[in-house]
Amino acid sequence: MSELPEALRPWAAQLSLFPEELALSLGAHVARLAAALGPMRARNELEGGEPQGYDGLTRRGSPERLLMSEWLMALEAPDEFVRRAAFGEQAFLRPAFRQPQGGRRTVALLDAGPDQLGSPRIAHMALLVALARRAESAGAAFAWGVLQSRPGKQPFSTVDAASLGQWLKAGTDAPPLPAQLTAWREALELGRAPEDVWLVGSARLARLPGAEGLSHVTVDEVVAPGARRLSVEVRPASRPPRQVVLELPPSPQCVRLLRDPFATAVAAPVLGSHTNSVRSIQFSADGLRLLMTYANGGVAAQALPQSPRDTAPRPKRFFPHNGERVVALGWRRTGGLLVMTWHEASASLHVHGPLRGHSAGRVLTIPSSALPETLRASLAAGPPLLALSTLREGREVPLVLDRERTLHQLASGERLVTPLLHGVSALFERQGSLFFVDRDRREDRADSTPRLGCLAPKEFDGWTRTLPVEGSDVAYFGHMRDFYRHTPGPPLAIRKHLDQWWVTRDSHDEQKGAWVSFALGGRVVGLCCWPLDTPLPGLVVLGDDQRTFYRVTGDGPAELVVKASERVVSSGVSPVLPLMAWMTEKGEVCAWSFQHRALVYRATPGGTS
Repeated sequence: MSELPEALRPWAAQLSLFPEELALSLGAHVARLAAALGPMRARNELEGGEPQGYDGLTRRGSPERLLMSEWLMALEAPDEFVRRAAFGEQAFLRPAFRQPQGGRRTVALLDAGPDQLGSPRIAHMALLVALARRAESAGAAFAWGVLQSRPGKQPFSTVDAASLGQWLKAGTDAPPLPAQLTAWREALELGRAPEDVWLVGSARLARLPGAEGLSHVTVDEVVAPGARRLSVEVRPASRPPRQVVLELPPSPQCVRLLRDPFATAVAAPVLGSHTNSVRSIQFSADGLRLLMTYANGGVAAQALPQSPRDTAPRPKRFFPHNGERVVALGWRRTGGLLVMTWHEASASLHVHGPLRGHSAGRVLTIPSSALPETLRASLAAGPPLLALSTLREGREVPLVLDRERTLHQLASGERLVTPLLHGVSALFERQGSLFFVDRDRREDRADSTPRLGCLAPKEFDGWTRTLPVEGSDVAYFGHMRDFYRHTPGPPLAIRKHLDQWWVTRDSHDEQKGAWVSFALGGRVVGLCCWPLDTPLPGLVVLGDDQRTFYRVTGDGPAELVVKASERVVSSGVSPVLPLMAWMTEKGEVCAWSFQHRALVYRATPGGTS
């Protein structure tokens, strides 16, 4: 860590646990809370201990500790001696006492209930750092724990990565109970008048039986439009309360503080059997799942964790029946795998999935004769096509994107297959709406201008607009915060030439776009919009070595993102999450978080699933 500002030096030992940017953000809160807490009060002479000489002067004392200069005044100026005695101006030696080891202690009990989940825990973390340093400065012991936890597993005596890691996992939906406070008081032997015990949480803690005489820190979120602040009231047992308002750091830093403040979490590898090795990967249309095909013909949809600390759930799997092979794969709008298989004997396309509103049940069958030529040719060979579904008039409609980039609608009835879009170069689904970049079917020129559009979920129609670029057949959408159908256009990158791209954060505003070129070689695999406050998204480029990923924004040198363990054969970036995925030539599948700059998912071949 670089050298901290002078104002944060007292907490340098505790703040060194965190990466520099988090230490600076948290340190500002620590300094303000430490000032509100104040130092531990010194014990007076009557609290005693073993006498250890004198350590200064005082205005009160017994005659034998009166300074020799005062006795001299009694001989030379007896009237002044009497006056000074009457007005308490005489000087006495102040005795010093050696306190017994462990004689002083600071205790902090934190509420991990529903009132304190989320951003209030950032104030809790800053308080722990401030209280630990405060106790260390006074030569006192420090103990802390979670009220809802059993005292047998705690308390902690230090504030370090291990103890904070356990505390971060101790969140609960149960508020603190009087019995829990009683158990802690008994386990820590706090007695009737504990010296320095702090209850940290909501205002309800002060009303618990047994909280009388304890110090309190109340943490509340400020409820106001656009407010990102915490209100903290520090109420010592024997001093007036103090109010502190803390401005929360940027959202990415808040997430890191609450999920992985020490940047030590790594994704645990998920093992897959050798015969079940992955053959291809692609993101689902909603960008939330990774679609994988296996060597044995099966397929799966893996929901991806968004943090290295999260556990990867089990994937949803599908294995085709005898005589069938998977030709399209996706995730349904209403949830669940959407799989299309080709049945060789009957020369028909089967759609598997409990489609809402269809009386035919789980399987929709379309004969080969009803398929357009481009779709029939796309089903012959190659990796599975991208499938998805949307709702139209209460019925779930399956869609499939063929290799000629035509989006088809499949249905039962007279018209089984209907082409919807042509020349689709980018597509993603959000809340039932389909956002796309395509070319108007009526424009058959090679340099025709692409369109950005949206198919709405109810009327199955929407808006389209012409993009300010020409002659491109490759485009990528990027993620954005709080994206809805009626918000400004999604972030977009669209290629004009091999190494020239038009990149924008708002595809509805031509003035917010910029041209980006790069000379790395390699190829663009997606669009990175993290951090969210950057003025321009960055192209994600896989370098010539087929292992190294870069981020290119056009306003500086390429930024190294991550290097894969082996050569990458397939990769992509989610259009709705700050995640990138790749598959190596040895079959390892990885998902990387731009937000955490770490792997959040890793599946390695050669084990047992």
